[in-house]
Amino acid sequence: MPSSPRSARPAPAPNEPGSAALSDVPADWPALWEQVLAAREGRAVPASRRATLAWRADAGWCIRGPVSARAAALFDLYKPLLDARAARGAPWVVAQMGQSLDGFVATATGDSYYVNGAHSLVHLHRLRALCDAVLVGAGTVAIDNPQLTTRRVPGPNPVRLLLDPEARLDGTSRALRDGQSPTLWLCDARHAARARERLGRGAPGAEVLPVAGLSAGPGEARGPDARRLLAALAERGLRVLFVEGGGVTVSRFFAAGVLQRLHLSVAPVLVGDGRRGLRVPAREVMAECPRPPARLVVLGDDMLWDLDLAALG
Repeated sequence: MPSSPRSARPAPAPNEPGSAALSDVPADWPALWEQVLAAREGRAVPASRRATLAWRADAGWCIRGPVSARAAALFDLYKPLLDARAARGAPWVVAQMGQSLDGFVATATGDSYYVNGAHSLVHLHRLRALCDAVLVGAGTVAIDNPQLTTRRVPGPNPVRLLLDPEARLDGTSRALRDGQSPTLWLCDARHAARARERLGRGAPGAEVLPVAGLSAGPGEARGPDARRLLAALAERGLRVLFVEGGGVTVSRFFAAGVLQRLHLSVAPVLVGDGRRGLRVPAREVMAECPRPPARLVVLGDDMLWDLDLAALG
């Protein structure tokens, strides 16, 4: 049962992936990222002596002017999020998962530090900055106690969503207590009173958001009703969403068919046994297995697969 989260982990030692200096950020990227943030917030895009973002009705946000190949590749990775914000249509959902070469997100003890390196961590924070809200499951909250902020990059903190249909958390997680960004504790309406009691006072910016029919009951195999959840969040103005983890939560959103994009970051590490990463519904024939359009982007030592799930129909 998820309860008290682990205490904050110490800063990575110099030889750990989380401390590595970013070696793939070109000189023209910071100015381009500033323009990306301006486009995300609906502000006037600042002029640049080199490359400038421009909106095209037939192609969405595009780069106008010279830019390095690496900066262009990074922009292409985040362009779908900008275009989704501009479209102002139905909820749009991107998910990310970092896993080992042999398909694990953590060891058998639940240790996931450090599956991916510093480059992937910064990418994670960029995704947070470009979305209205970031969502994690109760298991991730209980094990990792994430802050879910954008402290590694310039950009706004998203609304933090803790998906806990049965209200099993104890209400002490950092995301509920630190006041760094608004946080919603998402649970089935039947369990909202228990969540509110545990949240109590001393939780600035945090509240319980009950969703009727989010879960059919304890032990429900199919997991939370993702479409009901997205509808409830859209009513709050949270339309561009980032499902950050963990593996079970991302896999359930994939199975529900609500993901438009999936960023699968594969690290050059072998775990052997542990907590599985992405799981998808099984097919009996290879020809029936989904094969979405994909791009491969190098993030330090990690290889990120940018999968266009919306193209699967």
